[in-house]
Amino acid sequence: MTGPSGSGAGAITNVLRGAVDIHCHSGPSPFPRRFDHADAAADGERLEMRAILVKSHHHSTVMDLLAMGDRLTKSSTKVFGGIALNSQVGGINPYAVAMSLRMGGKAVWFPTLSSGRHIDCHPEGGGFPTATVEVPTARVEVLGDDGELVPEALEVLDLIAESGAMLSGGHLPPETIAQLFEEGGRRGITRKVINHPNFVIGAEPEQCLDLVRGGAYVEHEVGMYDPEGYRKWDPRDLLTWIETIGPEHTVLASDLGQANRPLPVDAFIRVGSALLDLGLSESALRQITCVNPAYLLGLDD
Repeated sequence: MTGPSGSGAGAITNVLRGAVDIHCHSGPSPFPRRFDHADAAADGERLEMRAILVKSHHHSTVMDLLAMGDRLTKSSTKVFGGIALNSQVGGINPYAVAMSLRMGGKAVWFPTLSSGRHIDCHPEGGGFPTATVEVPTARVEVLGDDGELVPEALEVLDLIAESGAMLSGGHLPPETIAQLFEEGGRRGITRKVINHPNFVIGAEPEQCLDLVRGGAYVEHEVGMYDPEGYRKWDPRDLLTWIETIGPEHTVLASDLGQANRPLPVDAFIRVGSALLDLGLSESALRQITCVNPAYLLGLDD
C-alpha cells in the first residue's frame, strides 16, 4: 500500500469529504450524550459528510428524526435512523421493526445491550455510562432451545429483506451472527455488517473472513482507535484488520456521541490521518469511509 501524497488537515479533509458514518450515538438517549441528532449532522458538515446513521440501544431513532425534521432539513448531511432489538423495544419484535422500517428506517441491529454475549462481558454494565433514568432490561434470546433462530427472528429477516435495509449482528457472539447472516442471505438480505469484532463480540479475523465470503462487511470504530481521544487500541491494529479483511469489505464508523468523548469528525480525521501515515492508500481510506457505508445505507439505489 502506498502512503498519502500530502499531509495535514487539508489533505485528510479532501480524502474524507463525503464520508458516511453508520454508527453514531447522538441523543436523545437514557445514556448521557454530547449532542442530539441535528447537532451530529452539523458536526458532519465540517467534512461535508454525505450521511449519518444514528443509533440508540433503547428505542427506534426514526421517530426522533421525524420530530427534528425542521432542524435536519437545514443540514446538507442527511441523517437516517433504525432500531436495535433490545428488551426496551420488546426484543425480537417484528411489529416494532416493521414500524421503524416503514417510517424510513435504514437499519436493524440485533440485540446489543440485551444480548447474552454483552451481558456476559459486562454483567454490571462496566464500560458503559450510567443511565440518567432507571432502564428496565432483560436478556433477549435469538436462538431457541433447539439452537435454531426463533420464529420472530425469521420474520424480522423477511422485513429487512423486503425493505432493503442493513442487517447488523449487534453484540451477538460470532457463531450466532454467522447463523443469522446465512439465513438472512437465503432470504434476500444483501447488506450485512458485523460491528467492532474485537470489542464485546470477540470475533477473530478468520471468522470475519468467513462472514465476508458470504457478503458481509466488517465495521471498526474510529472512536476506539483515536490517538488523542477514547482509545482502546493502536491504529496499527486497525491497519492489520483492514489488510486482513480487505478494504472492499471494511467500514469505518465513529461509535461516538457519548458525553465526554470526541466529536465524530475529529476522530475520523485523527484516525484517518494515522492510517495514511502508516501506509494505507487514499483510495482505500475512501473505500472504507465513503463507498462501503454508502452502499450499506442504500444511498445509491
